[in-house]
Amino acid sequence: MSPHRVWSSSQRGSDGLVTAGGSHSLTDDSSESSIPPHPLGIKPLGNKYLSDGKDARESSGHLQELPDELLSQVLEFLDSRSLRLLGYTCKFLFAFCLSDDVWKTIFLDSEFAKKSSFTWQGSWRATVLGLTPEKRIRIDCNNVYSDVLHRPFVCSYISLKNYTANIPLVNEIDRFENLTYSDFTESWSNKPFILTKCIQDWPVCRSWNLESLHKLYSDVSFRAEAVDWSFSTYYQYMMDNHDESPLYLFDKKFAEKMKIEVGKGEGTAYWKPDCFGPDLFELLGPERPAHRWLIIGPERSGSTFHKDPNATSAWNAVIQGSKYWIMFPPSVSVPGVYVSEDSSEVTSPLSIAEWLLEFHADARQLRECREGVCRAGEILHVPSGWWHLVVNLEAGIALTQNFVPRSHLSDVLSFLRDRPEQVSGFKRDITDPYNLFVERLKAEDPELVENGLKELAEKQMAKKRRWDIVVGNHADEEQPAKKSGFSFGFGFGEGEDEIP
Repeated sequence: MSPHRVWSSSQRGSDGLVTAGGSHSLTDDSSESSIPPHPLGIKPLGNKYLSDGKDARESSGHLQELPDELLSQVLEFLDSRSLRLLGYTCKFLFAFCLSDDVWKTIFLDSEFAKKSSFTWQGSWRATVLGLTPEKRIRIDCNNVYSDVLHRPFVCSYISLKNYTANIPLVNEIDRFENLTYSDFTESWSNKPFILTKCIQDWPVCRSWNLESLHKLYSDVSFRAEAVDWSFSTYYQYMMDNHDESPLYLFDKKFAEKMKIEVGKGEGTAYWKPDCFGPDLFELLGPERPAHRWLIIGPERSGSTFHKDPNATSAWNAVIQGSKYWIMFPPSVSVPGVYVSEDSSEVTSPLSIAEWLLEFHADARQLRECREGVCRAGEILHVPSGWWHLVVNLEAGIALTQNFVPRSHLSDVLSFLRDRPEQVSGFKRDITDPYNLFVERLKAEDPELVENGLKELAEKQMAKKRRWDIVVGNHADEEQPAKKSGFSFGFGFGEGEDEIP
């Protein structure tokens, strides 16, 4: 559940409603980005104190005693019939029982979640109940005041360009037409960048768009977060939804499903860019973890802050549309992102829109912040360990692949060895990814793996020396070294189970 939002009466939208609070304005240009009135007339909680009318909450019996967040969670335990009937008891409960956040939970627990093809009716509630537009009722709920109900509506209508335009010059991700492998290895493997002329020879850049995929693969099922939908169904959803965080199609088996070949050669659809050089995970062959994905989504869809799995690097190529990226180096504490002590869990209790509203301005002020828009025909490099958030500025298609460059071998070795509980993507019968990778490296290039392990050991010693200095556990000629009261292993590559 998202945190409670405090709304300020000093900021009003074009409909005269209180729209947003704190130090962050919803819009920079109200003429282009004003939030429309809620379709049911629901208002933010702050408007209750400006109204002379009766609060609809008072008609909801004992349920009015529950905080809005708790009431929403309780409603998620009801079946569709009970939820529908409860909504007919009063305006206040009608507004809550119409919430698509609740109906999305019901959908995922219903038989619909197991279906690949069905008719999307424009909302989760209408789809579950089979309600065509003429069968849907609308009740005036202008005396319902709730941030929990109004917040998702506001977030689904914020103007992304207010956050993705006018990027400060010092924050801009570097852009090049292309890079050589030598340039990448010597100067750019630890930095994000965008290449503008790197993928234009890919056949998919000439032949793929949403309409062509819909025509060719309408009956093929793809993974979209928690569901497997035919592309025809997902296409309906993508073109007609008002979700705060739209479902993101993210499929790792797309090449097999679409029967396309990947790699250079006649008849292939695309290939990895030369500038990134050898991908050391290719040595794992069929034991390689999941590493490439087809990404499709509507405007506002994307991924909240995460690091790529297994300390890998990645590239993300936009085939259609455009994507906004905001990125930070591994050591930075990103505003609004909370990481557990062992880095195994990342909590960001916000949608992309909420993060933009609440934390974007602060994050943009950090000197390590990097931002950029990657457009159709361009490709972005995500360095190992970098935090990144990405959002679609329009409906589009992208391809992404994780890889292990030589320059980050020690980071990946460290992650596989020191964080086995966080390793992801390998098949279940691969019980020791670290030693499997080391053995494959030794068979291919013994000197390479020897140098990687040596670099790893040097990094560990350097980090231990820094720790000893911080805690005063260093020896000199006059004072013997103190023994530390505890010890633990140091890991250097960090990654998350989430994917970009």
